[in-house]
Amino acid sequence: MSKKKYVLVGTGSRSWMYLKAITDTFREVAELKGICDTNPGRMAFYNKLMAEECHYPAVPAYLAGDFEKMVREQKPEVVIVTTMDRTHDQYICKAMELGCDVITEKPMTIDAERCQRIIDTKKATGRNLTVTFNYRYAPRNTKIKEVLRSGVVGNINSIHFEWLLDTCHGADYFRRWHRDKRNNGGLMVHKSTHHFDLVNWWLEDWPETVFAMGDLMFYGRENAEKRGITKFYTRARGSEIAKDDPFALKVNPDDKFLNGLYYDAEKEDAYYRDQSVFDDGITTEDNVGVLVHYRRKTIMTYSLNAHCPWEGYRVMFNGTKGRLEFNVVENPWCNAGKEDFNQPGMRESAAKKQDMVPEITFQPHWGKMQVVDYDQGDLSGHGGGDAKLLNDIFLGVKDDPLGHAAGYVDGAKSILIGIAANKAMATGQPVQVRDLVRF
Repeated sequence: MSKKKYVLVGTGSRSWMYLKAITDTFREVAELKGICDTNPGRMAFYNKLMAEECHYPAVPAYLAGDFEKMVREQKPEVVIVTTMDRTHDQYICKAMELGCDVITEKPMTIDAERCQRIIDTKKATGRNLTVTFNYRYAPRNTKIKEVLRSGVVGNINSIHFEWLLDTCHGADYFRRWHRDKRNNGGLMVHKSTHHFDLVNWWLEDWPETVFAMGDLMFYGRENAEKRGITKFYTRARGSEIAKDDPFALKVNPDDKFLNGLYYDAEKEDAYYRDQSVFDDGITTEDNVGVLVHYRRKTIMTYSLNAHCPWEGYRVMFNGTKGRLEFNVVENPWCNAGKEDFNQPGMRESAAKKQDMVPEITFQPHWGKMQVVDYDQGDLSGHGGGDAKLLNDIFLGVKDDPLGHAAGYVDGAKSILIGIAANKAMATGQPVQVRDLVRF
């Protein structure tokens, strides 16, 4: 059997899911031909890690400026893009222009201009573009789709979607490059694209009008000063002040992943993974409320808070036949001593052990509440979504009646809500999604 050839650009923490999939789980059908990044230290670390954990030989490593050279020399069929969000469009478009299909991490890109460039390049080249919305594949989210499709709830008139990021995971967005909104479009694009995509997918509808309000209200130095904090630091490593800060990232010396990928590699580019969440220079909002009107008249109210004591989400569907409620606890509480708060499976494993209220319930207009059961499966990796997503990516989509696999139109629909929300926050005016890009 011939193996499909892949290269990957952007060797941050999220790329490991794909590298391990190619060099281990799917090595019978996939071959890694090269990796590319701005930081040679990270690439060297991954070559070592793939050798140790997957017994895979080292692959050629190219600096970011040599991306086109990598594609021409290695002749991959597929390019995987896991770079900083603001550069996604550069690599997506160049890869398609060079004759490759593309798999990109969400968000597809961060603003309307970049989105338009991807749409135009996709049409001009005819190449395939997959956006990896792993949350669609989680069994609980799939069950919601099945219930809505069944018609038992009726036509959905309104949705309230509340997403809570806890003070472990939520804070982590303000330690890293995500703290600068220019890098990722803020949490409305980088994080909420997951949630907006779920609603688009559940409803099988298009967003039309978006309004939003939000601000940086908890993190950042100015907010900390208002709450009486007087001692500050720039990064946790080597700081005496950080030792007493529960928001500081404290890396265990034995953690080969964080040390190898960031601490040992920071001499190459001075990128610090453990910046203070109460430092200056943070421009990403940590509290946002959004109002969305859909083509078939559904109204969604959405809120995101990045400093909650527990993590999860609540979604309420009000239909013409009753109310469907969806409650997910991904992390019931925070332990400030954890070394890293964004590794797949760490938080979900804690939630799995808790006694929780039923996740999915339905109550008809004229009857008692009913618990909706489903097979949870393995909750690791984004609620069990990662493994199912990887099967579709590397083995091909064989049977997809619910439309789990997402392409560039899905990628655009999700980010356009976040892009419109950003514009509404800046202007104080509602935004028409159709005015942002041309399909």
